[in-house]
Amino acid sequence: MRVLRFDTRVKGFLSRTIMVATTLLDPTQYPLEQIAALCRDRWTVELRIREVKTTLQMEISSGKSEDVIHKEIYMHFIAYNLIRALMWQAAQEHARPLHRLSFAGTVQRLQAVAPCLWLFAGTPKAIQLHTWLLSWIARDMLADRPNRLEPRALKRRLKPYDRLTRPRNEMRTLWLR
Repeated sequence: MRVLRFDTRVKGFLSRTIMVATTLLDPTQYPLEQIAALCRDRWTVELRIREVKTTLQMEISSGKSEDVIHKEIYMHFIAYNLIRALMWQAAQEHARPLHRLSFAGTVQRLQAVAPCLWLFAGTPKAIQLHTWLLSWIARDMLADRPNRLEPRALKRRLKPYDRLTRPRNEMRTLWLR
């Protein structure tokens, strides 16, 4: 096992020492700087997972059986990959950095245009709509905020009610007693 230690010194942030234990033993093939950069990129991965959970409304599963929940997860990831492919296409056609395009904005624009794309499928109008969609996606650029810190706290206040653990009729009779 190899233990690496590196400092995070970013202007405006507290500096701290991070220790990483790894099985990548060769320091020539896996230099400290490369592993430190991967640790820093981990934050981007966490943001992408949050996109799937919140923007695609995957926080609470509606399935009851394990099979249905698996299908739900697969469908969310298929939708995520299709949206990311659309963002990639917009970034390529309009020379924009992919990581600066808005995922939520892309979802909103796609939801707005999808009925028209379906209506005009196979016609020149659909091609024109697709071109406009890519242009709208490419214009929705996020601000460049390196080393951004996102607090981990709940924004919404949880309701002060008990959970509904039995059928509603049964709970109603319990409350009326």
